[in-house]
Amino acid sequence: MNWRKLTLFACVGAFGFTLSIWASISSSKLTQPPQPITQISVKQLQLQAQAITVKVISSDFLGSGIILQRQGTVYTVLTNAHVLRASKPPYRIQTADGRIWSANIPKTNHFGNNDLAVLQFHSTGTTYSVASLGSSVVVGDEVFAVGFPMTEKPSGEQGFVLTTGKVSLMLPKALEGGYQIGYTNEIQKGMSGGALLNSRGEVVGVNGMHAYPLWDTPSVFADGTEADPTLHQKITHLSWAVPIKTVINLIGD
Repeated sequence: MNWRKLTLFACVGAFGFTLSIWASISSSKLTQPPQPITQISVKQLQLQAQAITVKVISSDFLGSGIILQRQGTVYTVLTNAHVLRASKPPYRIQTADGRIWSANIPKTNHFGNNDLAVLQFHSTGTTYSVASLGSSVVVGDEVFAVGFPMTEKPSGEQGFVLTTGKVSLMLPKALEGGYQIGYTNEIQKGMSGGALLNSRGEVVGVNGMHAYPLWDTPSVFADGTEADPTLHQKITHLSWAVPIKTVINLIGD
């Protein structure tokens, strides 16, 4: 489906529908009272994570995504903007049951320069799990990074992966792209757009930058300033996620 070719009527309808989705996500999340922390087993967490994690595809596999919201037959998938920039539409979503759905980009971009994007797909007759969103994490919290790493196989990707680790650094201000949570979990190309989960299986961030980048370029904050050399070294030794709190704040505007 090529979203650029939608008629004006369809665009206006999609715009209105998208606004209602944002309002639904925002109001339902922001009105939730704090819940007591209850850990689940890693096996339960993996099953829960697999159910909400999807593959983002164009002509080839591009990366991972998180089922963020369902409204009627329309599902909203959260991923990284750089995942979509890797190839042109039309995009498709592959859900946990192996089915592939045509996906479109909503007309309105709520994310500015943050490395975030959404796709929407319609599913009639099949209901999919939707992510539970967590609150902020702190240094020392155990976290789980999930997604579909790429390999050298002809298909370019392998099966679902969950890696374990801990939050090691929380920046007081975000790096370019909105990255603010630094953690020890290994993430690989293809896991971008996948979820960073807490021990309850709730999404606390969106994976997007792996540790030890190929090029040692300066670490730049969203305000244009550079991290000092000591902090830069710490940053390059960690994987990074955009906090889910950023998503909630932006869609709440």
